[in-house]
Amino acid sequence: MTHSHVTRRGFLGTALGTTLVAPAAALAQQVSSTPTPRDWTGQIPIQYPDPDIVALDDRFRRYILFNTTIKRLHIGTLWAEGPAWNGVGRYLVWSDIPNNVQLRWIEDDNRVTVFRSPSGYSNGNTFDYEGRQLSCEHSGRRVVRYEQNGAVTVIADKYQGKRLNSPNDVVVHPDGAIWFTDPPYGIRGNYEGFNAPSEVKEAVYRVDKSGQVEKVSDEVKGPNGICFSPDYKKLYVADTGTGEIKVWDVDGKTLRNGKRFVVLDMPGTGGQPSAADGIRCDVDGNLWCGARPGVQVVTPQGQRIGMIRLPETCANLCFGGAKRNRLFMTGSQSLYAVYVGVEGAHIA
Repeated sequence: MTHSHVTRRGFLGTALGTTLVAPAAALAQQVSSTPTPRDWTGQIPIQYPDPDIVALDDRFRRYILFNTTIKRLHIGTLWAEGPAWNGVGRYLVWSDIPNNVQLRWIEDDNRVTVFRSPSGYSNGNTFDYEGRQLSCEHSGRRVVRYEQNGAVTVIADKYQGKRLNSPNDVVVHPDGAIWFTDPPYGIRGNYEGFNAPSEVKEAVYRVDKSGQVEKVSDEVKGPNGICFSPDYKKLYVADTGTGEIKVWDVDGKTLRNGKRFVVLDMPGTGGQPSAADGIRCDVDGNLWCGARPGVQVVTPQGQRIGMIRLPETCANLCFGGAKRNRLFMTGSQSLYAVYVGVEGAHIA
């Protein structure tokens, strides 16, 4: 990386030169960020409640189900990213970026298959309101849509005639627009894409139904995870260039009143920095963030209330399952899932 700020892997241990805000309640200093030693094969049961689902504030207890545990559904990826739930097919699709494949976990028999190979070194995925998959491809430096007949439609690959960097994560709006982040992480080497120079500044974009690509913000140094609030009135973006999560008011096609929402640290470490990668909202407006030590949960007011400890770095997450109350987490080499006491706000 050519800049001195934190990369998308900054939460693996690089110190952030920012002031931490909105720390968890005092309980956060009494808990460990280290996950409980356990048998992740599932052969040795773990006693309820799961000790790695931790309330840092009493407000999180309503989201903890007593008789459920975190499950490892698959292991074997190099860098797992971009989980998205398909409700019709009852499967989860996610990316293994360095291996240039998308994988599919099928709910009815827990089977994992190769879903798409090659995948264009895809990163973030989601499904639109017509059930079509959208993917951010590093190698093509583009956002694409897979049509029902198998055709591939390019949603965006250029801005003002210049190639995008490496689209990272993507969400859809009920008005038909597609919003995505575009950091340069996928073109900084030949591991998660192909080494290439940047032609445009890091930014967040909106593509309307006509295909018009508009830049909505370039205030972010490393735009990564992206999601809307439940009412679509706010947009959150994880900026792993600074370690912050930023929030804006959504005003039609534009963003207003951008500000820092939260900067996360590692609970119980006295301020050791963390940073969010993928983010998703639940129906109560809480933000679930893929951030060391696994997942951290933040209220709409920017207060951290809970965490899920994993043995690996969680890059991204989504809600799925028949009731949309199962949290799927892509954790480096593995896919994890746990039932929670709240539903996801959006379709993927």
